[in-house]
Amino acid sequence: MKTLKIILVATLSVLMFACSEDKMDEINKERNNALDVSAKSILPDAILKTAFETTGCDIAWYATVYIEHSAGTWAQSVSADRRIGQNDYSLFNNNWNGLYNVMNEIQVILDKTSADGSEPTNNWARGIAQVLMAYNLAMTTDMWGEAPWAEALQGAGNLQPKYDRQSELYPQIFAMLDEAIANLSQPIAEKFPASDYIYGGDETKWIKAAWSLKARYHMRLSKVDNQAADKALACIPNGFSGSADNFIFAKYEATASGENPWYQFKNDRTHLSVGQTLYDLMVDRNDPRIAVYFTQIEGEYVPAPNGSAAQTQGGIYSTSLITENGRTYPTPLMTFHELKFIEAEAKFMKGDPTWQVALGEAIGYNFGFHGAEGAQEYILNEVVPRLTAGNEHREIMTQKYIALYEQEAIEVYNDYRRTGFPTMNNPNNATAGFVNRFPFAISEISSNPNNVPDIDVFVNKVWWAGGNELVK
Repeated sequence: MKTLKIILVATLSVLMFACSEDKMDEINKERNNALDVSAKSILPDAILKTAFETTGCDIAWYATVYIEHSAGTWAQSVSADRRIGQNDYSLFNNNWNGLYNVMNEIQVILDKTSADGSEPTNNWARGIAQVLMAYNLAMTTDMWGEAPWAEALQGAGNLQPKYDRQSELYPQIFAMLDEAIANLSQPIAEKFPASDYIYGGDETKWIKAAWSLKARYHMRLSKVDNQAADKALACIPNGFSGSADNFIFAKYEATASGENPWYQFKNDRTHLSVGQTLYDLMVDRNDPRIAVYFTQIEGEYVPAPNGSAAQTQGGIYSTSLITENGRTYPTPLMTFHELKFIEAEAKFMKGDPTWQVALGEAIGYNFGFHGAEGAQEYILNEVVPRLTAGNEHREIMTQKYIALYEQEAIEVYNDYRRTGFPTMNNPNNATAGFVNRFPFAISEISSNPNNVPDIDVFVNKVWWAGGNELVK
């Protein structure tokens, strides 16, 4: 009997312990953080980060100073304008890590929608993710040159990925866009408009965006591919057909946490003023967009001299009227007017006489984008007289430079590095040098030192701009 009691007590203890453990396991579940998230649920964050972080923040703010749309008149922007500390490994650390964070997020979507993933028939989300991945990878290699890719995005599986050459990355970018077009062209069983912050679920517009990006990236390679113009022109008929197709993020809100990043940057820090180089080009052309681009100081436009402006957080120089009025202004990832400028340049390079028509259309659509009037008179009186023999390419790129003011400055930075047009006037270019690329991130220097290329931003150009590839 005593033995039976001992067995019963032991059995009850085990049962109570097991029940307690089961209960604790149930209590300890993290119900606010799902262990598995669908592709449609990840997509909004990937789109938001691509627009806000990749396109809308520091990369663009530095680009606008380097290509003299703006003059840096406070703090880090002054240093950029005066070419101080631009080789510093900490300068773009957050941007580098942000790009790989969003690419990791996009990779989760691609894994889920792969043939052996949990959503193998979700071609809609897969195609959009491929466009976003191509865009973010292109941004990474355009700014830094060599970058981890083949061994990247593996998490703990490889903490020290090798760096791939830019000449190896661009074929990957084109392949992703081609696959995106193929996936989005298949019958779509289900799509989720609320998850698509750009086109509201319209896969046909994502296809146009992919073709337009292909045209952009082909022209990016004009110094290293003698067929770049032909390839770009082959893409354009499938790209944007009007401004309604613009690849833009237009979901900002008039709140402190939801506003346009340029607006936030100006209101919080006021680092930038209107650059003298841009302003002088526009004044020389009697450009009516001056009135919609720039603020006035006591009734006058006062640009800041690039590279030598006084330090101020406002009140001395004109600033961007676009940004001042742009709390909910959309972030353009690529616009129809940019595509028309690409068409004009490519046709000019091929000797197609209709390049002037494309140039006029590009300018006209840009006037419309900014709500400016007088495009036809401007083209006839100011642009056409400058299209003289030997000056055509310069004027095409100068018009594009003017048109893509501020929030499209990243593309101007890329164009200048590729073509050398228009002339930059910052005196520090002659002493310190022009910033040809971004310094690698300190996080990479610390964790992946054996693979990070040794570069000097004032000396080493990226491959497509005529530089040597520096993979270790």
